[in-house]
Amino acid sequence: MKTLIYQVCIGKAAKSKLYKHCMQSVQNYCESHGIDYIRQDTPILRIKPNVFLTNRSTESYEKHGGYLPIYEKENAFAYLGEYDRIAIIDADIYIRPDSPNIFDEFGEEYAFGAVSEREMPITEQYKTKIKGYSNMQYSSLHKPQIGIDFEPNDLGFEFYNMGMILLNSKKFLPFLKGQTPKQFIERAEFQNFVDGMGAWKWSTDQTLLNFFLKKHKVPTKHMNWKWNGLYTANTKLDKCHFVHFFLKDKLPEAGENVKQLMELI
Repeated sequence: MKTLIYQVCIGKAAKSKLYKHCMQSVQNYCESHGIDYIRQDTPILRIKPNVFLTNRSTESYEKHGGYLPIYEKENAFAYLGEYDRIAIIDADIYIRPDSPNIFDEFGEEYAFGAVSEREMPITEQYKTKIKGYSNMQYSSLHKPQIGIDFEPNDLGFEFYNMGMILLNSKKFLPFLKGQTPKQFIERAEFQNFVDGMGAWKWSTDQTLLNFFLKKHKVPTKHMNWKWNGLYTANTKLDKCHFVHFFLKDKLPEAGENVKQLMELI
């Protein structure tokens, strides 16, 4: 089985000590498990919001030359014909050196794999946060009468954290309907997410992909929470294979004291 891990780090983010450290851990992981590794450091898709309709702040895209870098990692879809399995891992995820091969757990049955946030062992404070977040992002999209079911419970609507994504090429490719990564993101059904309309003003590809999975009923494996441990939110971080330093700006020293962070985990 031919496997790939794909990462994106563009612009100022590439200078971050934390991101460099995390990406090196991913590259080391690939070498230890015989996984191919690709890092994209320049924009390729250059997805742009409609400047006449967008609700996004001009700073969110103008400082990047008019495009939204948050959708660049979907360029990994272009490699689906070359690999059997692909993992897309955000640049702020650190992989512990002794972590097992994630593709072994993913298996062959599902088209897509990710970790559902409400299935993680999380703090009470974060439970409240994801309930509010999921209501804001997905309540208007939840339409079980037409088959779009976000399965609400006492923690809000079900959604996957898209910092770590797994793809089974054979099973996922049919859902792209022959489209390139850019054509996929620019589908009319996703326009409001790209334009950041309403509650999606600050949304990333996470909302778009969660909507896509539900609407098109993509067979998705609920990966074990150990594959995406949210730093400060996960109560069993020491058990996690992948540690996700999300919300970088809220980390001590914006995450740039890497030695301190490694000691804390």
